[in-house]
Amino acid sequence: MTLVLGIDIGGTATRAVVTTLGGTRAGSGRAGAANPVTVPAAEAAANLTAALTAALSTVDVARIGAAVAGAAGGSRPAVLQAAFDTLGVRCPLRVVGDAVIAFAAGTTEPAGSVLISGTGAVAAEIRAGTIACTADGLGWLLGDLGSGFWIGRSAATAVARALYRGDPPGPLARLVTAAVGAREGDPFVAAVHDRPPRELAALTPLVTAAAADGDPVALSIMAGAATHLCQTLAEIREPGDRRPIVLAGGVLRHCLPLRAAVRARLTAAWPAAPVLVAGPGEEGAARLAAHDLTAYT
Repeated sequence: MTLVLGIDIGGTATRAVVTTLGGTRAGSGRAGAANPVTVPAAEAAANLTAALTAALSTVDVARIGAAVAGAAGGSRPAVLQAAFDTLGVRCPLRVVGDAVIAFAAGTTEPAGSVLISGTGAVAAEIRAGTIACTADGLGWLLGDLGSGFWIGRSAATAVARALYRGDPPGPLARLVTAAVGAREGDPFVAAVHDRPPRELAALTPLVTAAAADGDPVALSIMAGAATHLCQTLAEIREPGDRRPIVLAGGVLRHCLPLRAAVRARLTAAWPAAPVLVAGPGEEGAARLAAHDLTAYT
């Protein structure tokens, strides 16, 4: 039985899955970030190899007929190929943007839009399995508005300002200061700056929890994130477009208050378009790999 390999190389985690051509899972693996754009090349290679090793541990690699890997901004194929060579994977490898696998994880339609909020944030128009155009996706320093990083940084900023003002701590402040390990202004700011910037995305679940408790600051952050994300999509999507919109990325998939707010705005802006939620990105990559094998047979 022929198998395919799908890989999702994210800014926070790397996930790999082996499936049959029909999508039944045969193996899976997960490790840390493996995008050389966001982590050192050696760390990226080690994490990619770890995820692939786990995914391939239950299958015969000789049965894998095709592989597709998706990464933000694409990835360095040499890093992927080196891991394949180490593990004895000999099948063809296609590297695409993470937006392509995210769209494929939400719909089988050939064209439409995908809006991603994970560690970063981007909107893309997909046509025939390729990215036609994008908005944002500029990284934490220049953009990624409405992303997990943006939400986490907004929370840290709001809490820092509240600490210096001496405001009574609300749900968000209590959660964030506990996570950072400092409850006063100067130590809090120092602790935040001591961490790698991308780790601020880990505060997103705390903002979600605080919003569920009715914390006004958390609710405002979520509303701001939803506005940013919808504005990003509007940069590349025409009014009246009826093609599907896929919501993807860890934040939009798992942060229900944000997803609900984004869905409401998108439905109002494009009432004729279905708004769908993507499955795991690695499954979209595996679906594309299966298509690569079967499209012309």
